[in-house]
Amino acid sequence: MNLLRRIKRKEIKAGIIGVGYVGLPLAVEFARGGYRVTGIDVDAPKVGKINRGESYIPDVTSRELRQLVNAGCLHATDRFDALSELDTINICVPTPLRKTKDPDLSFIVAAVEQVRNNLRTGQLVILESTTYPGTTEEIVLPLLQESGLQVGKDFWLAFSPERLDPGNREYTTRNIPKVVGGITPACAEMAAALYKGCIESVVSVSSTRVAEMVKLLENTFRSVNIGLVNEMALLCHRLNIDVWEVIEAARTKPFGFMAFYPGPGLGGHCLPVDPIYLSWKARMNGFEARFIELAGMTNSMMPRFVVEKVGDALNAGGKSIRGSRIHALGVAYKKNTGDVRESPALDVLSLLHEKGANLSYSDRYVRRVSVGPLALKAIEPGPQVLRRSDCVVLLTDHDYFRKKDVFQYARLILDTRNAFQGFNGPKVIKL
Repeated sequence: MNLLRRIKRKEIKAGIIGVGYVGLPLAVEFARGGYRVTGIDVDAPKVGKINRGESYIPDVTSRELRQLVNAGCLHATDRFDALSELDTINICVPTPLRKTKDPDLSFIVAAVEQVRNNLRTGQLVILESTTYPGTTEEIVLPLLQESGLQVGKDFWLAFSPERLDPGNREYTTRNIPKVVGGITPACAEMAAALYKGCIESVVSVSSTRVAEMVKLLENTFRSVNIGLVNEMALLCHRLNIDVWEVIEAARTKPFGFMAFYPGPGLGGHCLPVDPIYLSWKARMNGFEARFIELAGMTNSMMPRFVVEKVGDALNAGGKSIRGSRIHALGVAYKKNTGDVRESPALDVLSLLHEKGANLSYSDRYVRRVSVGPLALKAIEPGPQVLRRSDCVVLLTDHDYFRKKDVFQYARLILDTRNAFQGFNGPKVIKL
């Protein structure tokens, strides 16, 4: 296996299709590990930024990117004919849902068709995009074999789920274990060797289907448990019990319990989407995934519950949502990142707008957002802004807000992120 030897000697050219939140950090790790890397993307502005050493991803600094680009270790292009010059190809494209809540594999298919058109003997292809079990075997493999080349003989094919947690400074692409499954044992060996060159731990599994299922299990586990604790929050509200106090007491048990916390809903590119992929695949095989679907229903109710709590808090002060000045702290789906994909904060703001609220927001990572017909621009969360607001809603607990000590200035805060333990400032309403 000439390619295997060349991978181990760092003599290969590695390519990554899709240089977004997953692809760019992976490209950087490959380049840091000693591979020569080409990022391929249809987004010309992204390509230009990479080649100028300008990062648009929080997990990659411009300084680090610029060093790799200037050293000739990493560059980007929007030309897919560059695929024929590469030895390994990682596919890191989006896998959204259609309006019908069915999987949308159009980005995967488009990328694989480009690979097929440029496929040559001796290449390794790895799909990283989150998808349902069977995609690599049922969709990717047949398309690639249309080239006339045979898997395990002429080229190698594997699946390795992305596990990136945007904004997490402790666990990064380098130290998060990489799960790998191949169409054949040789495919798995080849893919594992590639990742071992730059990632600390690689976990090989028996097939691409197992590797695909691993990612869905991980995120379905989180979705179901978040759905459970969100339902607990709704129940505790009815029973006049502080759900946060309940959770803090429960987490003192040293075994058999893992703390999850309620919030305004699910966001990001994985949690709201991945369980639906699994549920869809289950239905296609005559199985009803009830836990998954119930958790999804509960989590989707949370933005309306947040708005209800805002209404109750304002009403207690003799005001209504209509005409009130409501300021949101954070619109990203999680702290310390600018990712607004599927962010429940946008759903909350949209519902408040429908009820006639005057909206504003602060988020140092997200400069502009659209809320229905509104185009909002982020403003600094200074004392004047917060004091004139009738209600401040904490939707994303960025560390920046704590550094600025913004919480002391508001008159009324609705806390959806458990930021105020031991806080003695303005009146705080929790979910």
